[in-house]
Order: sequence, then structure tokens, then C-alpha cells
Amino acid sequence: MSLIRLSIKGISYSQTQNGAYALILSEVGGDRKLPIVIGAFEAQSIAIALEKEIKPPRPLTHDLFKNFSDRFGIVIKQVIIHKLVDGVFYSSIICERDKIEEIIDSRTSDAIALALRFKAPIFTYKNILDKAGIYLKNKPKEKDISKKADAVIEDLITGDDKESVKPLSEDYRNQTIKELNKMLDEAVTEEDYEKAASIRDEISKRGK
Repeated sequence: MSLIRLSIKGISYSQTQNGAYALILSEVGGDRKLPIVIGAFEAQSIAIALEKEIKPPRPLTHDLFKNFSDRFGIVIKQVIIHKLVDGVFYSSIICERDKIEEIIDSRTSDAIALALRFKAPIFTYKNILDKAGIYLKNKPKEKDISKKADAVIEDLITGDDKESVKPLSEDYRNQTIKELNKMLDEAVTEEDYEKAASIRDEISKRGK
């Protein structure tokens, strides 16, 4: 199966889950976005890694892992998002030490937080992107996307989460496929990637 490289587009607030964020990955050389729901701690760790000039006074967990790996000559070569089951993404970290390669299972949010620190590329398989990727029909301006992402990242770094109180996840089980597809289009148009991911996962479950 062919691998497709992904870049980090940004982080957005979750509109449906308490303490959650949507990490938006973008297909390199393509138009598809891959939203992945992650927790607040992982979102903060990724945000700090994205801001090159920010260095915590004490190492975060992912920074500690990086320091530990550097000390013992372990290098992360790449991260692969290799499986999607019931809306959960599974990832592998490809490591190397003394020219011996090892594959380590990881949560996707942790894998990406580490990939940023090791400057390692992030990949997924074509079938996963075909299944879970989202096209933006009405493409917003890149500048507008960057401003929104920067605002969320700034709030994560400073701990100022203005949207910490959010409604519980919406139940999509009673919606028809036609209704779900319409809701998916609306969520993408509104750039609510986390909601779009939830609807996409419900559609995917019914396609089994």
C-alpha cells in the first residue's frame, strides 16, 4: 500500500466534546484534510512543539522522551498512521538505534507530538485517507485558517482556553445516511473539523 505524507495544518477547538481538540492534518500535494480528535494535554504538547521559540521551564512528557532518546542514541525516523477502527486512529513510530530499526505502537496524538520534536515525517496509507479524508468544498483563505489555528495554539500555550465549557457529543445514530452526508457538508463548510470527524466516523461504521 502506498504511503501519503501529511503535514500539520493546525489545531481547532472541539465543539462537541469537553476538553477535546481537533488536530487537522493536511495531505501534502493534495486537498484532503484528516481531522483527529485529541485531548487537551496532547494538544498543548503539539502546540508548544509547533511554536519553535517556546521552551517550557521543565520538560513536558514528550520533551522528556526526546531527551531520553537523545541520550541513548535513539532516533525517530517516521510516524505512520496505519489503521482506523471505529473512529480511532492507530499509529506506529519507526525508530532506529545502532542501525537497528524498531516499530513501536503509539497513540496518534503522542506519535505526532514526538514526530515534531524529532523533525520526523508523518505518513498515512492511501486507503485510510480515502476513507477518512475530508475535502473542503468552499476553500477558506489560507490566511484565515492560519489565524484561527494560531489563536488556538496561543490559548493552549498560555492555558487560556476560552471555550472550556462545551456541550456533550451529539448522537448521530438516529440520522439517515442522507442526513449525515448533508450534516458533514455543513460541518466542513463551517470548518468544524471535530464535528465533521464524528459524522464521518458514524458514516464509516454504517458502511461495514
